[in-house]
Amino acid sequence: MTISTSPTAPLVVIIGITGKQGGSVVRALIESPKPYRIRGLTRNKEKPAAVEYTRLGVQMVAVAVTVGNEENVKKAFDGGEIIFEVAEGKLMIDTALQTGTVSLFIWSALESFGTLSSGRIPNVKFFDSKAIITEYARASGIPLAIVQAGYYASNILDICAMGSALRPQDDGSFVFSLPMKGSTLLPVIDVERDYGLYVRAVIEEPGFGAGCEVLSGRLTSMEDMIAGLGEATGKKITYRQITREEFVNVFPFKAMAIPLADMYQAYEQIGYYGKKPVTDENILARKIRSWGEFLEATPDLAHFVTSKH
Repeated sequence: MTISTSPTAPLVVIIGITGKQGGSVVRALIESPKPYRIRGLTRNKEKPAAVEYTRLGVQMVAVAVTVGNEENVKKAFDGGEIIFEVAEGKLMIDTALQTGTVSLFIWSALESFGTLSSGRIPNVKFFDSKAIITEYARASGIPLAIVQAGYYASNILDICAMGSALRPQDDGSFVFSLPMKGSTLLPVIDVERDYGLYVRAVIEEPGFGAGCEVLSGRLTSMEDMIAGLGEATGKKITYRQITREEFVNVFPFKAMAIPLADMYQAYEQIGYYGKKPVTDENILARKIRSWGEFLEATPDLAHFVTSKH
């Protein structure tokens, strides 16, 4: 369905609309048979993605979502009934509460590995900081729904492109190495295509809405992902677990090496969502892509598996 202009259609405000998650939410709502008005918040309305959303009927608003700019953010929220937020957290929660019109605040949360490990895995600040905002939102009384984003399928290709994890061997094969067991399960998702389906389900499906938590993705082991990558590219690729020290030594961006090593440790020992199960895909309007289907849909896939990085 095209985006509605009817004042009776719910107004959904999407913060960070030009990002992967925000864009996925827009596309999922456009696919819905139900009418929605959509307002997108961005710093720059001249971005190609923002211009395209304007063409589709999204009301694009240029606003800096930063501390000190609360009044302009509040104006951008004016009349919004459903808000989707991925990054700025506390400012958005406070501002949304002030509008008095918000019936559902959808937050893209992550688990706290620091908390789940009782402090044993302390350096995954990106996860921990989002979990702090989750607790802030719960304490605020805002009508909160949580939609956690699973492990981006594109992450594996990004890791390959860096060159430190994927190493060519003398016989023409490759070894893909990370500091966790190959049997480690991750909730894999093609985020740009499928994440928005979970947000749409929270809005539309009975039994969800405020108070719910949805965990996206399909559980897939690391070794199965690497085997699938090899099959899709026609290359022999073997997964090998390396030590934390080996990973830290070879990772090219040193400031991120220890946090990432902690993250992989948490994936293996705690689980991406801790002990929580992924959400049943039957609530979704259509099936999500499997890892294999994601690979099939990726153009120039062989580019990511090369000895020339």
